Amino acid sequence: MRKIVIAGLLTGLLISAMLLSACQPKKPESVKMQEEAVKTVVDKMTAKFGREYRKRISTGVEQVSKFWNEADGDADAMLAFCLENFIADEAELGKAFQHLESAFEVLDGLMVEQEREFQWHLQVDTGPVLPIDYLLANFSLASHVEDDLYKTRIAFFVLLNYEVKTLDDLIKSGNNWSRQKWAEIRLAQSFTSRVPSEIAQKRYETYVKADDYISNYNIYMHNLLDENDQRLFPEGLKLITHWGLRDELKAQYAEGDGFPRQQMIWNVMQKIIFQEIPKVVINNPDVDWKVSTNTVSGASTDKRREPDTRYAMLKSTFLAEKAVDPFYPMYPTKIDRRFQQDREIPEKTVKGLFTELLSSKEFKNTGKLIEKRLGRELQPFDIWYKGFRSASKYSERELDEIVAAKYPTVAAFEADIFNILQKLGFSLETAKFLASKIEVDPSRGAGHAMGAGRRSDKAHLRTRIPAGGMNYKGFNIAVHELGHNVEQVLSLNRVDHTILQGVPNTAFTEAFAFVFQKRDLELLGLAEVDENREYLDALNQIWSTGEIAGVALVDMAVWHWMYANPDATPAELKDAVIQIARDVWNQYFYPVLGHKDTPILAIYSHIIDGGMYLPDYPIGHIIQFQIEEYIKEKNLAKEMERMCIQGSITPTLWIRQAVGDDLSVQPMLKAATKAIKVLS
Repeated sequence: MRKIVIAGLLTGLLISAMLLSACQPKKPESVKMQEEAVKTVVDKMTAKFGREYRKRISTGVEQVSKFWNEADGDADAMLAFCLENFIADEAELGKAFQHLESAFEVLDGLMVEQEREFQWHLQVDTGPVLPIDYLLANFSLASHVEDDLYKTRIAFFVLLNYEVKTLDDLIKSGNNWSRQKWAEIRLAQSFTSRVPSEIAQKRYETYVKADDYISNYNIYMHNLLDENDQRLFPEGLKLITHWGLRDELKAQYAEGDGFPRQQMIWNVMQKIIFQEIPKVVINNPDVDWKVSTNTVSGASTDKRREPDTRYAMLKSTFLAEKAVDPFYPMYPTKIDRRFQQDREIPEKTVKGLFTELLSSKEFKNTGKLIEKRLGRELQPFDIWYKGFRSASKYSERELDEIVAAKYPTVAAFEADIFNILQKLGFSLETAKFLASKIEVDPSRGAGHAMGAGRRSDKAHLRTRIPAGGMNYKGFNIAVHELGHNVEQVLSLNRVDHTILQGVPNTAFTEAFAFVFQKRDLELLGLAEVDENREYLDALNQIWSTGEIAGVALVDMAVWHWMYANPDATPAELKDAVIQIARDVWNQYFYPVLGHKDTPILAIYSHIIDGGMYLPDYPIGHIIQFQIEEYIKEKNLAKEMERMCIQGSITPTLWIRQAVGDDLSVQPMLKAATKAIKVLS
């Protein structure tokens, strides 16, 4: 199915060995018979429609044959279907496309809306979660859609009449295709798999379970005790891992006495990574936890550690993906699907971008400058150094108070989206339209954006707002999610073909989210003039991109390890993840920050529930930098709309048409070189 339905087809629990063995590719004898049947069908269709159509016929029949199985009928049944449903006339083929595009917009939209509504009480803070909410969240109509589209032969009609292109074809020839041609190819690429509904459903359930596990992994910071039994954090501060913990650690750079709190957060992270954290302290406000000695006191003194649950969740997502592998002939592993299908950027290219940045003298010199600015030896957690932002006269606490007064509720933030968009340069008419298409919900998790699937629906922005009002970190995240939403609305509602809705991959929507997030103080009216801002931004970009590139390399290596060791236990997987994180650290970060064998890169929650999602973030940062460089002295809003309405063409073509250049870290490195020279 198309990307938006694939997003709804996420997940599954463990699939039995019997089922896996039953799903292995056909034996060579069967393939040979199939080839003979294909040739017979092609010959008879050529006789009916004419030799001028033989190439199209051959392509279509071959595509159909890859997914035709015994339940669909014998060779005669396939022949009859192909003879009856092949369209030779170009005008009629164009009309068929219009009908399919309209139908799929409705179908995709319904799948998004059903998933959103059935997961509502797990994702949106509506009060205590009820047992029925888990059952509802596990239900997915989308899990059956792909299977049903084959059973009703709609999928076979598409495969017979429209050509599926490989990634190489897209990259080499896409620049010469019309928009109609692009839309037809994207339609055909909706059917590169045929996953049985029961397996798709189990995969979906697995990701729901993993997401729920992460969404409720909170630490009550006031309950943490240091070596002297002192509480370092304010009462009521509840932080989700890893996002909340990381952002609180970042905030402490602005505090004169923040170092001990940063050290405590890092100690908490290590307990999570090594699964030494007492299970009772997770999402529990009724116990105190002395982190240094790992002792618990209060309503419970249960000292049992979390039993490798973190890695059991990761293991289950791997097995769920492995179960669907046999049903993707073009993309037989999750790794293939992520890079060849979802990102449409070869893994070798992605890894090359990350290693080029992390191995650069600019990244190393940025680390030296950070050490000089901090006036102390660098620590592992300084990968999240936040000091390159323009100086502000406001402390984090003052920013919290300002934001809380401005946005006491979710409704208050939603009501202000219209004004926020105007501040970003959107016209009165466009800002009004975009605001009407975005709804804000109180999130249980850190926050996220969920786009619509059809133009009659709205995008949803999820953000966490405490009882006392939104805090600054929450505002920063909400502005990030708003960037996603604006992209989602523009690339659905103002693209010429809804079949091309969206951007090439998740990294591109992340890029726009970063563009918005960077302007958070401006949107509050608190940004100050700083002659060094351009240079500070350049160093902030290379440092933050390097950090998340390291995490992405860990994520990629972990999936390769799981495929090489499919029978590993959660405990063995834990050891592997930690070792991979240490290896990446030692290769790229140890030369810059020191502290050999640091496992900090393993803390990201996306590793557990994201299905190798993390590489999209550093790619997004790289794209963002190129966009930011391009829109200097230009109107952000107009340029964003121009870029978004290109739709989901290949990343290579999209970035060229957007900024006139290829995807590259060189602009970031050049800007960092200049910035280091000036600021040193």
